[in-house]
Amino acid sequence: MNFFSRRNQILLKELVKTDFKLRYQGSVIGYLWSILKPLLLFLVMYLVFVRFLKFGGAIPHFAIALLLAITLWNFFGEATNMGMLAIVGRGDMLRKVNFSKPIIIFSVLTNALINLMISLVVVLIFALINCVQFSWNVIFIPFLLVELVVFTAGIAFILSTVFVYFRDLGPIWEVVMQAGFYATPIIYPITQISTNHMKIAQIMMLNPIAQIVQDMRYILTFSNNTNPTIWQLIHNPFLIMIPYLIPFIVFGIGLLIFNKYSKKFAEVI
Repeated sequence: MNFFSRRNQILLKELVKTDFKLRYQGSVIGYLWSILKPLLLFLVMYLVFVRFLKFGGAIPHFAIALLLAITLWNFFGEATNMGMLAIVGRGDMLRKVNFSKPIIIFSVLTNALINLMISLVVVLIFALINCVQFSWNVIFIPFLLVELVVFTAGIAFILSTVFVYFRDLGPIWEVVMQAGFYATPIIYPITQISTNHMKIAQIMMLNPIAQIVQDMRYILTFSNNTNPTIWQLIHNPFLIMIPYLIPFIVFGIGLLIFNKYSKKFAEVI
């Protein structure tokens, strides 16, 4: 079935609208949680790791870098978690309506992307308040966002497929996400690792999420020494390309796996 057909586009739009409304249904402040949730998490992280533990104390605008990283990670976490549950949650729909199954995952990604855009506006406002000087490098931000979305979509396709057959994936992925949060330079600068353990820092930067976070931090604060990117930590051009290629490879593999098993989803769920 053609994914770009008029019918599928209308269905995608309706799924996005429905999910976005249901998310905050019954909430007192409603859609404001899209802004308040990352801000409250940022406040906790800032007080614990920046104020008390003094992470990133020598790095200019580290509070903005922290808020940016949390925002990007929240998108990845929200989209993959919701994507993992999406097919099982739409079981009735799958049994009654014939449509392109990837739409369900793309609807989840779109909702998460809407929240990401709202949160990035908040990051931008904080950056302006803190007198962050932007450079022409900001033109690369959309490309990094595309990379993030493609990687997240690939992971979501894989998780949603496996979850249909293996429900224990839920708590396993929760542990993986927790480990991934601390293995990614989000609450601490990568220089804290590279100063004493360069090899470990280089391995960490092969993770696409770490690469995206560091690239975005570099673009936003334009700081070579305090927010180094993968090409400043690794000098082998082939290794540098790894985190940039992984998202597209994962997306291709994820979509292939999803399409292969999607015909049996309605029977298994």
